[in-house]
Formats: sequence, structure tokens, C-alpha cells
Amino acid sequence: MTTDCSTTSTLLHLECGICSKKYDSEQLINMCSDCSRPLLARYDLKKAAETLTAESFSSRPPSLWRYEEVLPVRRKENVISLGEGWTKLHLAKRLGKEIGCENTYIKDESTNATGSFKARGLTMAVSRALELGAKELSIPSAGNAGGAMSAYAAAAGLKSHVFMPKDVPMLFQVECKELGADVTLVDGLINDCGAKAKEGVKEFGWFDVSTLKEPYRLEGKKTMGYEIAEQMSWTLPDVIIYPTGGGTGLVGMWKAFSELEEMGLITSKRPRMVCVQSTGCAPIVRAFQEGAKHATLWEGAATLADGLRVPVAVGDFLILQALRDSGGTALAVTDQEMIDFTRVMGRNTGIFPAPEGAACLAAQVRLLKDGWIKPHESVVLFNTGSGLKYAHVYV
Repeated sequence: MTTDCSTTSTLLHLECGICSKKYDSEQLINMCSDCSRPLLARYDLKKAAETLTAESFSSRPPSLWRYEEVLPVRRKENVISLGEGWTKLHLAKRLGKEIGCENTYIKDESTNATGSFKARGLTMAVSRALELGAKELSIPSAGNAGGAMSAYAAAAGLKSHVFMPKDVPMLFQVECKELGADVTLVDGLINDCGAKAKEGVKEFGWFDVSTLKEPYRLEGKKTMGYEIAEQMSWTLPDVIIYPTGGGTGLVGMWKAFSELEEMGLITSKRPRMVCVQSTGCAPIVRAFQEGAKHATLWEGAATLADGLRVPVAVGDFLILQALRDSGGTALAVTDQEMIDFTRVMGRNTGIFPAPEGAACLAAQVRLLKDGWIKPHESVVLFNTGSGLKYAHVYV
């Protein structure tokens, strides 16, 4: 780490995920001006590798900011942190024995600030937006992202605007309001919220921190991949199962593995990536099964897992590419399976997962039954949030 006010970030520029057009990273920017697709942060990985070594981590903070060289914030005073990241990777022995896959791990993201993995992306997006001069932030959210953005905006002293479906559970609304956000309830789904948020961005100049519509939430989420690699002694698992709405975490981890290999911290071995969605909203699953490069809008999206009720994802092509490049797959589970496997996970691990986390276990059991996962393989499941936020589902 440096001793002055600068971080050790090696950020070079931004690059479009489709056309590869390069952009100056020192500006507030959303997506590619040519193809309206996500921009990806690129780093000087040769330089980063000089200090980001396996031996260096013993003296680094137990947070996602331990990977400073490959994160975008330039100045330490702009790092807005609430203790996010470096979450526990549990070897779930009793659960593994129960389901017939003893090398089952749970990456428990419920211990993050505001109780979910959304803290990772929003700490990065808000910190970088502050650094680049944003004054007011806007986000469409089905729940956890809105809460995380509200928290980090409050810590940064920035005004925040959250647009939520009007049927979102009250807890999520209250969380955002009590953290100082202006909350607008929208008659529709998260894509409808995005359209309403866009109106405010255009009229008032707020900065949009929607999923993959700015470059840096992805950079926060990718640290899940860095942590798994470090926590497993730089050998990646055979399979990673991830609940997919907007898909930032899955895309971010795949990016992380590429960066880690280029820096010499891991080999070319990759996990098979598995996308899990709800049968009530499964656009990525459908596109994967059809061999499509993009996912079409899922009509009538409905599921108790608010994080999976995303009928269209701007980063669909990146998700699908990661699944196919890894030899992975995509499948959908029912809401009832999520409820049932919440109890299976809870009673065998002591972790009360969000429905999205339980969906991963349901998917693992099905893939074991089908023979796609072998009993001896190592599998990491993601519990993306606390089941306490979904208590209304179980009453």
C-alpha cells in the first residue's frame, strides 16, 4: 500500500464489452456511446502483479479493499467503506453429507453491510461516483441494491433516489427511506423502474448506478472471485452456482479469474459456472437453452425471490458467454423449491439464506441427481443475502 493519499490502483481505461471501444476512465460515464452496452474496467495487470502477490495478503485489511491494485478508486479519501467483503467461505460438512456432495461450500454474503452482496457493487460504484464528482445518485431496485446504494450514498454525503416496484416488501422500502433516500414506487417490474429512473437522470442530471449501466459495480462484485481464489489457496472449485438476476456477480467473477491468471496467481483451470433463476422469471435460462447470444424480455415475471425478478438484463451476452466458455449451464427452480431448500440449508448449516441462496442448493441437488455434478467435486454455492429480509415469505 502507498503511504500518501493515492491508492495503488492500476486502472488504465474503460472498454466496451461488445465493440471494444476504449474510453477515458476519469469521467462520469455509463455505457458505450456506440452500442449502449456495458463498459469494463481494464488495468495494468503486469504492474499490479508486482505487489498483488499471494504473500502480500497477510498484512492487508479483511475487506474487499485488500485487492486495491485491481480496483478503480484513485484516492483513499474517496473510499466509502462499511466493512464489506471478505465474507466467510463455509465448508458445509453436514449439508454436504446430507446431499451426497461432501465438498460443498457456501459463500455467505449475508454478513455484508445492509445484509447482502449488493454492498460489494455499491461501495465501488458510490466511491467512484464521489471521486468523479457526482452529487446525486439514482438506481432502480427490487430491494437489496436500493438499500446498499442508500447506505453508501449516506456515508458519502450524496443524495440518493431509489425507484422500486410498488409491491416490493415493506422492509426494503423502509430501509432505503431511513437511510435518507427518496423512494419512488412504480407500478411494474424493475425494468419499469429503470425507465422511470432514466427520466430523473435526464431531467435532473443524477448519475445512474443501475446494474452494468455504469462500470464499477462490476468491479466490486468481482472481488467475490478474488476471495474464493484466495480462500481456497489459489485453486478454484469445480463448480460455482450463482443466483442470477442482473448477473453482475457472475460476470464479475469470470472477469476476476481472467485477471488472476494474467497476474500468475491461478492457473487456467476454471470452474463450471451455473446460472440459477426462477421458473417465474428465467430469461437467461431460456436464452442459454436456445443457444441465443442475447436474452429476450420475460413477460409476466413473478417470483418470491425479488433479486431474481429481473425480466431483462443489460449484460445478458456477458452472462451467456461466461456460462458457455466455462462449460457451465443454466437452470430454473420453483418458488416452492426455494422455500423447501431454505430449510434444508438452514437446518444443516446454521445459515438462514435468502430464497436466492436456497435456489443454488436446489440447483445443486438437481444437478447431482442428473449426474452433471459428480459427488466428489467441489462446489461453491452463493447465499447472496439474509433470509431475515424475506421473513414474510415463511410466515
